[in-house]
Amino acid sequence: MGLPFDLGAGTAAALAIALLGAAFVRGYSGFGFSAIFIAFAALLTNPLPLIPVIFACEIMMTAFQARGIRAHVDWPRALALLAGAAVALPVSLTVMMSIGVDNARLAISAMVGIMALVLLSGWTLKQRIATRGNLAVGVVAGLANGAGVGGLPVAVSMAAQPIPTNVFRATMIVFLTGIDIMSFPILWRGGLVTGDTFIGLLLAFPILWVGVMLGGRQFLSASPSTFRQFAVMLLLTLSIIGLLRTFVGF
Repeated sequence: MGLPFDLGAGTAAALAIALLGAAFVRGYSGFGFSAIFIAFAALLTNPLPLIPVIFACEIMMTAFQARGIRAHVDWPRALALLAGAAVALPVSLTVMMSIGVDNARLAISAMVGIMALVLLSGWTLKQRIATRGNLAVGVVAGLANGAGVGGLPVAVSMAAQPIPTNVFRATMIVFLTGIDIMSFPILWRGGLVTGDTFIGLLLAFPILWVGVMLGGRQFLSASPSTFRQFAVMLLLTLSIIGLLRTFVGF
């Protein structure tokens, strides 16, 4: 079996290392996998054909983590977020075409970065937002998913609220899995899902398993304050990556 997407051996090895690191972050924090890997992949190759692989990887990693997160998912919150995203996803591509992916990524990354800096100062909401608030956040996330950063508005929202770390992580995992499942048919209709997609997923399987398991073990040993600090710093880092992708063009 040859390498998919006409990748050379060196490029494939570099992507495998990036995949392992991104899977570790996903196993630990519950988010950040797609944004980290796609940003790195864009430095080496055209990342567009890899997007269906990454969405499928997110779903596969949730299968690895399902037993450990099931009891901690805030289902009402997750379902409200997904309902809002479902409303926005059909129009997200239209929005992206009208304002441009770069402009959308710039606006989202700037918003996430500002919020991350505010959170670093120690500010948080005193209460959790209600169902209507989660629906609104879901709509924003659905629109943002057209630029490939649908998880970031949700992560910012949850990081600002007094949510236990295990609930934060589990609910993020469920939300990202749901939005990827909803987005996959759009990618299929767009012709991005090919035989190479499934070969890439097969090759990624053992790397994902190792990364998620290592990240999950690290999460179990982390204190709530350490986890929150990591989550906020990860948001700030992803914001900077998004800004660089807009201005530098990688």
